[in-house]
Amino acid sequence: MELKIGTSLTLETTNTEQVEKYHCKVVEQEGHVIFIDYPVNAITKKTAFLVDGAQFRASFMTEDKISYAFNTEVLGRRKGNIPTIMILCPPDEEFIKIQRREYVRVNTPADVAVQVNDSFYQYVTDDISAGGMALQLRTTPPFQDGDLIHLTIVLPYTNGDIRYVKTDANVVRVFEKDNKKLASLQFTETDDLDKQYIVRFCFERQLLNRKNAK
Repeated sequence: MELKIGTSLTLETTNTEQVEKYHCKVVEQEGHVIFIDYPVNAITKKTAFLVDGAQFRASFMTEDKISYAFNTEVLGRRKGNIPTIMILCPPDEEFIKIQRREYVRVNTPADVAVQVNDSFYQYVTDDISAGGMALQLRTTPPFQDGDLIHLTIVLPYTNGDIRYVKTDANVVRVFEKDNKKLASLQFTETDDLDKQYIVRFCFERQLLNRKNAK
């Protein structure tokens, strides 16, 4: 995809413990290399030094108000009238259109431990988003509509990292769909960092699902 010169990019780290966000602009593009000006940290407003190989999730909006995201990494630097940083521009099929909904829901399995009182039960998701999930039920669950339960969600990433997100959730309803018994859950009190972990997981799985569908 050809990015218009001057396009604002938001970079979010994907291989660090703490998610950091940076803002920059596209200065030039040559094939699969995008040249950006030196990014500014979204919080400190200071110019950031990005090391070669650093991995990010980049997002931008087109003139048509359509938002896209893609995975990228720092390739190096180029001196010139405007010093720039080179980042990877992936093939078109690896660009993901960002839904206008607050959270994208992705059909993918993820292991979840559910705590009810002092007992733990293992489940697998049918779908997940940063706002909630649906659990696959093989037997009658130890919870019912309206219950508040505690979750530990295992999120494995494509680079081998694994994050464990702990959050409370309300049981919205237990129901059947397409001959499957499911429990719809809505997360409560999920902190921003954990939401970022889930968003990153959903983004990677959405990209993987697209590749597998070909």
